[in-house]
Amino acid sequence: MTSESQPPVDDGPSNFIRERIAQDLAQGRRDGRVFTRFPPEPNGYLHIGHAKSICLNFGMAAEFGGRCHLRFDDTNPVTEDVEFVESIQEDIRWLGFDWGEHKYFASDYFQKLYDFAEDLIRAGKAFVDSLTADEIKAYRGNFYKKGTASPYRDRSVDENLDLFRRMRAGEFEEGEHVLRAKIDVEHGNINMRDPPIYRIKKAHHHRTGDAWCVYPMYDYAHCISDALERITHSLCTLEFEDHRPLYDWILAQLTVPGDPEQIEFAKLNLSYTLLGKRKLKQMVLDGVVSGWDDPRMPTLAGLRRRGYTPEAIRNLCERVGVSKRNGLIDVTLLEHALREHLNATSPRVMGVLYPLKVTLTNWAAGEVEWIDAPYFADDPARGTRRVPIGRELFIEREDFKEQAVKGWFRLSPGAEVRLRHVGIIRCDEVVRDAQGEIIELRCSLDTASRPGGPNAGRKIKGTIHWVSAAHALAVEARLYDRLFMTEDPNEAPEGKTFLDNLNPKSLEVVQGAKVEPSMAAAPTGTRVQFERLAYFCVDRDSDDERLVVNRTIGLRDSWAKLEAKEDKR
Repeated sequence: MTSESQPPVDDGPSNFIRERIAQDLAQGRRDGRVFTRFPPEPNGYLHIGHAKSICLNFGMAAEFGGRCHLRFDDTNPVTEDVEFVESIQEDIRWLGFDWGEHKYFASDYFQKLYDFAEDLIRAGKAFVDSLTADEIKAYRGNFYKKGTASPYRDRSVDENLDLFRRMRAGEFEEGEHVLRAKIDVEHGNINMRDPPIYRIKKAHHHRTGDAWCVYPMYDYAHCISDALERITHSLCTLEFEDHRPLYDWILAQLTVPGDPEQIEFAKLNLSYTLLGKRKLKQMVLDGVVSGWDDPRMPTLAGLRRRGYTPEAIRNLCERVGVSKRNGLIDVTLLEHALREHLNATSPRVMGVLYPLKVTLTNWAAGEVEWIDAPYFADDPARGTRRVPIGRELFIEREDFKEQAVKGWFRLSPGAEVRLRHVGIIRCDEVVRDAQGEIIELRCSLDTASRPGGPNAGRKIKGTIHWVSAAHALAVEARLYDRLFMTEDPNEAPEGKTFLDNLNPKSLEVVQGAKVEPSMAAAPTGTRVQFERLAYFCVDRDSDDERLVVNRTIGLRDSWAKLEAKEDKR
């Protein structure tokens, strides 16, 4: 679907961007057009922070009958890769949006960007500087110190054109020269103190190959690209607010077809979540995680692999709204949106993570019965699956306690519990191995308590799940948890780094898990609820020999319980 037919946008509470666009249309500005763009740099995978920008840009365009462009700002060949270009497109489509025919690259405009740079030189608005990068930084000053003019600032137009063209021809090495805008070295905004707009980079570009060895800086290329595409509302996060004067200045010096307006909004920051792309890349390169799509990563690819739904992420972005002030959003808001959607959409199946064998002593050996069990207990019309039961079962080891305590309504010696879809069983005997470990429970089934039987309605407080031992599928269950233990992973004591905030229990791999046979043909990405345990998603590592599932999220917020215990200490 194109930007004219995106997922429906809930009007919800208004926001200043919606009001600004509505005002522009009411006043007849920009010929009534609403063209937005999502402009990622292809130097990494998108993370959940980008989701807010995606939803906002595509959402505003759809709401006002406009269009949203996807434009890759590929101006730094050193850090960019086709892998990132492809992953970004996959993530946006997964989130529910499409750009139609409007996919662009900043590299599409390299020649025009270069020509505009020569125009600035001719107009006396740009010069070639031969200071080193460190010297330029020192000359530009800082918040407390005014900038100082470069000794090369007054080069003639002819000399600047000659040097810039020789830069373009590859005569100089990286760092030998840069092209800087000529604005005001004492400006109160450091971004306006003759910022560099072109630098030499002798690197292979993923689209243009070795055709160029000078590349535009982001601030220079971005605003011109917006104008060339006739973007009307350039929506970006608050860190670009101080760059807006430069955005406007560059466009004011040039004859460009469009008249875009930059509007800033607060980015999405989540507690217990690291969103800095450089640090995410560091974890990938250092092997802290298995890759950009590790299910513990906050990347959209990682969240998708873990089992998150695009609906939950869009719901979060809608709930947090659009503001002009940065803040930290509690990650439980996302987790609530996820549980809410998974509860409504995930079929229920039975799986056992830590199996304990149960033998039904009054069930005939070799006898197998197939039960029609609903995927959704409250709505059987949504489908059923065939679940086998025989003499030997597996239950969750945690559902048995040898010494029952007050409030324990599961299985213990002499106690009764209801088996889901089956009936009531009583534990008659506990079997141990030579080391004293419990390896089997021998139980008897109250056959009259089976569905449709005379005692089917007999009151019993506990109900547990199970799988048939003879039919269960072996499962590798990857139990994922939050990657970081601290609310702000970037905050670390002196001498420590963000890596010291990693959660050592962010992944537990359970090899001996079992699941009912209805999961045998489940394709990658299938989301289910293991009854009474958690939501799981079939991982791409599954094959004909093994089923691999990722725990998406527990049925309840275990972190809230943990924090409550800590507060009591």
